[in-house]
Amino acid sequence: MSTTNQTTTNRSTMAADEIEIPLGPDGKPIDPLTDHEYDGIREYDNPTPGWWWLIFVITIAFSAFYVVFWHASAYGWSIEESWASAQRRDFIRVFGKVGTLEPTEATILESQNNEQFMTIARATFIGNCAACHASDGGGQVGPNLCDDNFKSVRSVEDIYKAITEGAAAGSMPAWNTRLSQNQRVILAAYVATLRGTTPASPKAPEGDVIPPFPKTPPAGATKPEQQRADAR
Repeated sequence: MSTTNQTTTNRSTMAADEIEIPLGPDGKPIDPLTDHEYDGIREYDNPTPGWWWLIFVITIAFSAFYVVFWHASAYGWSIEESWASAQRRDFIRVFGKVGTLEPTEATILESQNNEQFMTIARATFIGNCAACHASDGGGQVGPNLCDDNFKSVRSVEDIYKAITEGAAAGSMPAWNTRLSQNQRVILAAYVATLRGTTPASPKAPEGDVIPPFPKTPPAGATKPEQQRADAR
């Protein structure tokens, strides 16, 4: 037992002897503990390692490059631009199969039955029209599209015309240079579906009350069936 205790004591002494305590300019040992004490607890004065400071400096330098590239240069792109690019690719894929959509009442009404068209049109509306008309069509700067009052619209074809040529003496811009004809046709179809819905914060009615739009024909309906639907 005494041999074991002696061995343990020797190891402790050796460990203590191996600790190198740095010396100050006056040759006296530097206290490795910090000056402050909390509830009898002190801590070692361990400075942040140099590699940590190097990463910190690189991060700051990278942030400057990031801000200039993404927010000030012509080479960066935004989330909106990425979304628009993906949307254009999807338009090419979808509309490449259907050809050119004519801006007629029949085509606009039939487009309302195409779920994919309406999904694309809704995304187009939110991305380009919601700033003035609200995302649900209730109106903000622009008029409410959900009630029966309209300023320059009397038919679904007029919706296409307003989108294409603009309206309200330029307050609403013309979208013929920013949206393709097919985009404007299905957008007109989507806007027509907003009529009669209940927006969260509807703007007061503007313009005159107009007759109801023709009913959307059932998918695959023939012309006589459409005429009977309109009669009802």
